Amino acid sequence: MNYLIGVTLLWSFSFSLIGVYLAGQVDAYFSVLTRIVLASLVFLPFLRRRWLRPDLVAKLMALGATQLGIMYLFYYHSFLLLTVPEVLVFTIFTPIYVTLIHDLLERRFKPTYLWGALLAVLGAAVIRFDGLTESYVLGFLVVQGANICFAIGQVGYKVLLAREKEQPPQLAVFGCFYLGALVVALPAWLLLGTPQYPTSTLQWGILLWLGIGASGLGYFLWNKGATQVSSGVLAIMNNALIPAGLLVNLLLWGKDTDLLRLTLGGLLMLASLWVCQRHGVSER
Repeated sequence: MNYLIGVTLLWSFSFSLIGVYLAGQVDAYFSVLTRIVLASLVFLPFLRRRWLRPDLVAKLMALGATQLGIMYLFYYHSFLLLTVPEVLVFTIFTPIYVTLIHDLLERRFKPTYLWGALLAVLGAAVIRFDGLTESYVLGFLVVQGANICFAIGQVGYKVLLAREKEQPPQLAVFGCFYLGALVVALPAWLLLGTPQYPTSTLQWGILLWLGIGASGLGYFLWNKGATQVSSGVLAIMNNALIPAGLLVNLLLWGKDTDLLRLTLGGLLMLASLWVCQRHGVSER
């Protein structure tokens, strides 16, 4: 749980940094490729041959290609179609995808976790819903593509490691996750990218931070945390980023935030977390 909380705080800066400093100014494909290359450089030295079975490597690469590679392509393009608040609104459905995908993979259905996820969605909607632009349908679909990819990756990683007879040290194999993402990001940039590169030290610095911190450290700790909590708690924590991101906007950028709605939505999320913890704390 502590890993998920820590990464939520780490990621709470990403929405605004991308929306304010990168979206529409730096090519999305280049941004995605840069983040994944930096994350790969951080984790490749930790790979250990002993644990790199071909089947495990292939599965980790497939998860990385989905959760990080394809998801980022959707995610960055959503900022070209939507405002930052709208992107936040449309991410609220991720807990439902997490719950349903996990139950599908485990061939079971836990209604308690689904109700907890729906309660988390309601809390996020209370916090962030404040009207949408007229042309938002395409943006909505793009964000849902990102949400589904993110859910598939983290749930798949959780289930994959749970089914391993001999648990590998996660640090010794996680570099394969970024290599999988690189398989998607590199050809996407070569085929679809445009020569729109960072023009300031600030933009390069943000990409460096997003690559090493948010992508490199963030995804490793998030997926590691996913293996240590129930699927219901994992689902709810996917929406904890919304109040955290709004607080960052409020404290650092002085954006207007409805504190009453933030409080009410936060209480609903805490209630959803309590529901899932109470009814499934032992499930991993």
